[in-house]
Amino acid sequence: MDIRFLGHSCVHIVHEGTHILIDPFLTGNPVATVKAEEIKADYILLTHGHNDHVGDTASIAQANGSTIVAIFELAEYFNSQGLQTFGLSVGGGYSFPFGRVKMTNALHGTGYMVDHSGKSIYMGVAGGFLLTIGDKTIYHAGDTGLFGDMELIGKYNKIDVAFLPIGDIYTMGPEDAVIAAKMLGAKEVVPIHYNTFPGLAQDDEKFVQDLEKQGIRGRILKPGESFIL
Repeated sequence: MDIRFLGHSCVHIVHEGTHILIDPFLTGNPVATVKAEEIKADYILLTHGHNDHVGDTASIAQANGSTIVAIFELAEYFNSQGLQTFGLSVGGGYSFPFGRVKMTNALHGTGYMVDHSGKSIYMGVAGGFLLTIGDKTIYHAGDTGLFGDMELIGKYNKIDVAFLPIGDIYTMGPEDAVIAAKMLGAKEVVPIHYNTFPGLAQDDEKFVQDLEKQGIRGRILKPGESFIL
C-alpha cells in the first residue's frame, strides 16, 4: 500500500489498483506539489465541509467518476450536484470493495462557502476516518481537538498509522497531539494540518522528538512524499 501526503490534510492511498483520496485541498494550497487534474481517485473521503478540506472534490470526482464518502449532509450536497456519493454518520461504517471505512468523532465546526459572499452552508458534523485496508488500519483524525474517546478508538483498533493535526488555532496543537497519539496507541504518527499558512507554523521535528520520548514513532512527510505501509 502506497501512502502519499499531498499537503495540509490531503492523503492519497493506493492499494491494489484502487485510489483513495482524503480531503483534496490542492487548488489554492500554497504547499501543494501536484494539481487536481493530475490526481486519480476512485473514492474521495471528506472529513468535513470546510473549504480547505472539500477543496477540489467536485472537479476530481467529475474527472474520475469517483464516489464521494462523507457525512450524510455533505454527501447529499454533492449528490445534488450530480456526483456519486455515499453518506455516513459518526459511528457508522461500510465495507467498500477496497476495505472498510468507519467515521469517527471529531471536535470541530463545519460549513462550506459555495461563493465569495462569505455565507456558509451547514454540512453536518465534522468527523475522522478509520480505514481497514487489507491487514492495515489507518486513522485520519480530520480537524479535531483532543477528546477522551480517542482512548477507546485506540483500545478497539490496532492502528498502524495515525494522521493527526498539529497546527493549533483550529485544531489541537503539538502538545495535545502527543497526548492523542498515546491514547490511540498507533504504531506510527504523521503530523498534518500545519505549515500550510503562517498561522499554522509548527516545528514538526520537535513534535517527532516529543513522540519518541513517549516511545511512539513519528514520520514527517513533506508535501508529495510517500511511504509504503
